[in-house]
Amino acid sequence: MSAADEPLFGVRQSLGGRQWRLKSADDAAVQAICRATGTSDALARLMAARGLTADAAPAFLAPKLRDSFPDPSTLKGMDEAARRIWDAVEAGDRIALFADYDVDGATSAAQLGGWLRALGADPIIYVPDRIEEGYGPNAPALKHLKDQGARLVITLDCGAASVGPLTAAHEMGLPVVVIDHHLMDGEIPPADALVNPNQPGDESGCGHLAAAGVTFVLLAALNREGRKRSAFKDRAEPNVLDFADLAALGTICDVVSLTGVNRAIVAQGLKVMSHWSRPGMAALAAAAGVQGPASPYHAGFLLGPRINAGGRVGQSDLGARLMMTQDPAEAAHIAQTLDALNAERRAIETDVLDQAQAQIAAQELTEDTPILVASGEHWHPGVIGIVAGRIKERFNRPTIVIGTDPETGLGKGSGRSCPGVNLGGAVAAAREEGLLVAGGGHAMACGLTIESNRISELIDYLSSRLRDDWRDAEEARTYQVDAVVSPSAVSFEFCEALSAAEPYGMGNPEPRFAFSSLRRTYAQRVGTDHVRFTFESPGGGRLTGISFRSADQPLGQALLNGPDGLWHVAGKLRAEDNRYGRKAELHLEDLAKAD
Repeated sequence: MSAADEPLFGVRQSLGGRQWRLKSADDAAVQAICRATGTSDALARLMAARGLTADAAPAFLAPKLRDSFPDPSTLKGMDEAARRIWDAVEAGDRIALFADYDVDGATSAAQLGGWLRALGADPIIYVPDRIEEGYGPNAPALKHLKDQGARLVITLDCGAASVGPLTAAHEMGLPVVVIDHHLMDGEIPPADALVNPNQPGDESGCGHLAAAGVTFVLLAALNREGRKRSAFKDRAEPNVLDFADLAALGTICDVVSLTGVNRAIVAQGLKVMSHWSRPGMAALAAAAGVQGPASPYHAGFLLGPRINAGGRVGQSDLGARLMMTQDPAEAAHIAQTLDALNAERRAIETDVLDQAQAQIAAQELTEDTPILVASGEHWHPGVIGIVAGRIKERFNRPTIVIGTDPETGLGKGSGRSCPGVNLGGAVAAAREEGLLVAGGGHAMACGLTIESNRISELIDYLSSRLRDDWRDAEEARTYQVDAVVSPSAVSFEFCEALSAAEPYGMGNPEPRFAFSSLRRTYAQRVGTDHVRFTFESPGGGRLTGISFRSADQPLGQALLNGPDGLWHVAGKLRAEDNRYGRKAELHLEDLAKAD
């Protein structure tokens, strides 16, 4: 093994079970980026390590929609969809929006619903009940919408795999336009238009868009079609950028790659969001305690979970209604309801998580185990996806969590994956093999329905199919460090300088920093299960921080009760600006004994 291949600090097995690796950055590329952008060496090194060149760095630091926004016509079916929607608008036909129950679906519905309302239309908003109806359109719901007077149904963040329900809609004479982004295989459902950058034959290169992003592009296509029809002579043309906050929220919460146009959508959308001019966004921010300019953290960890809570344990259309309302009083009421539902969701989640983690911990896992699966009776289907994500974070493996119903003999599962392991594709293949009643998703997430007595077969199938993917998934199998720094170098100003690389997310992860040979001088359990700590270097530099949800896990126990001596420490740095002043602290992710 060459020196370049040696683990960082010699760490081959950290407390998190991973080998540490330092990302390499070519010195010439770093200097070229510094000259092209005028940025600090630390920021230039971060960009170079992520494969950026001096030519690409300026656009990365200042992402603009005009530089990366696709021509809507390059998306297969987009022009047909725009024409069909305009035909309905001009005919005065009632339009129904059938949206998924997550943030991506809610923000897609709010975008298109807001655009339609700007033209004087009054769309029906329909979001299926997660437990009673499940994911995607169903024939009874479509019949109900037709009976309500709908003459066109537009599915948002769903519908691309709904062959049966859309065939039923066709047979009842109900036109449907599909706006989706999920992976597709097999039979194409009948629709007046189908827009999905992941459908066969689409060559737009926009497969990384969330449904909220596809909908954002649809709004541009609709405005262009409207101009062709001279539809804006007597009425104002809706400003697509006014909906960028919704597109950004859906993009962040659906955990798609924040590269290309997605990076520009999020960067520009957060600027729009920061005005807090949308009543629903402002009310939700107030309920969540968000202050100041909007950030990806606010969107992904404070606003998004509250919108999702309606679909998980409450009323599924609350999120879409909140994002669409122009009434501050209604917005405040819905936001408070969602905040309460989110608290209920957390309690349910904790119970399921404890059971699932105990089940996983009892399994004999090896370095080559490619997937973890936990199942239990009556686990709430509204929290299994979150629990899968938590277990994936702890064990660093693709994870599926299944809640079974002994009365029906069926289990509903949700999965979260790691970079390099296409979990949605594997689940879709399992469905084609007849192992599942239903299933699909995208590379990083999946959903499925299975006969409970076939779960062990599914585990064997996925283990076999994903083993090679997992062996090749070096980014997931190792802990990738962006830079080694000393505690004395950590400051508010250091973090602020690096913030130019935001927004962070899939495809542009938040930087990780490692510190060598530090001595623990303080550790205290705080809140329910967090641990605050202080480490010091031999030279006297101090590093303070927090380890979340770890007090009863190996990481937290090492902080609270681990042996004395020196430790290698790694995590993400955060700038804190509050009444106690400006500082930087570490959000701990991993530890390794140094002596």
